[in-house]
Amino acid sequence: MFFSSHFLALGAIFFLTLFNNVHAATAGCGKTPTLTSGTKTVTVNGKQRRWIIRLPDGYNNTQPYRLIFGLHWRDADMTSVDGGSAPYYGLKALAKNSAIFVAPDGLNKGWANSGGEDITFIDTIRQQIENDLCVNEKLRFSLGFSYGGAMSYSLACSKAKDFRAIAVLSGALLSGCSGGNDPIAFYGQHGVRDSVLPISMGRDIRDRFVKNNGCQSMQAREPGQNSRQHIMNVYQNCKSEYPTQWTAFDADHVALPGDNGGDAGTNSFTPGDVWKFFSQFQ
Repeated sequence: MFFSSHFLALGAIFFLTLFNNVHAATAGCGKTPTLTSGTKTVTVNGKQRRWIIRLPDGYNNTQPYRLIFGLHWRDADMTSVDGGSAPYYGLKALAKNSAIFVAPDGLNKGWANSGGEDITFIDTIRQQIENDLCVNEKLRFSLGFSYGGAMSYSLACSKAKDFRAIAVLSGALLSGCSGGNDPIAFYGQHGVRDSVLPISMGRDIRDRFVKNNGCQSMQAREPGQNSRQHIMNVYQNCKSEYPTQWTAFDADHVALPGDNGGDAGTNSFTPGDVWKFFSQFQ
């Protein structure tokens, strides 16, 4: 009897896992894709917009992949995120072909999001990808630095039900926040010596999601200036699906900081911490 019940339980778990995976699959699953890696264009609100997509090596149209948007900073563009020594803020290398990566191009090298047009742009890209490629609808993410962090925040405000988590790297309220009352898994980081967007702006974003996610309020710890440290704060008693994490670091306005007081590039703690946060969701 024990073995019979045990195997029935295992069978039920397998069925539920299979059902959830199938249920989360987009319309593009099972299709022969027409999208390939490279630069694409789409017209949104009468404007031609560009974006870059990177498919995993050996893309399998029956496997629902994570979908990760990497948003650029001010006076940069999509190639700044897609290229360089740490593509997609270092996440592409860590993903090991488990994700589809997208780098949209902001208008005028920014994300003003006038009238919500950048939200519409990203939503249009997402729908085009999911109609053609196999994506797990429960595993969509966005991250960005500075203006790109602001745009990721804007997505979290208006599209929290469409994204599993966001990462705001030294961001602020620059791209608007339509809505902003729904929970979403949140990773944030900001420099205590940020001379472009003061850390108080990052704290404001953090506190919105501490509240939305039902976390226990606490005094987040931050390193002293010139301490060459970073301190991670993990909030407690958040709603089970919405972990909330905040890191303060001793540096200025940099995307990939380290404990060297400046930009650490591929040696930064950021890629590993953000990937660990994103990859906890299965």
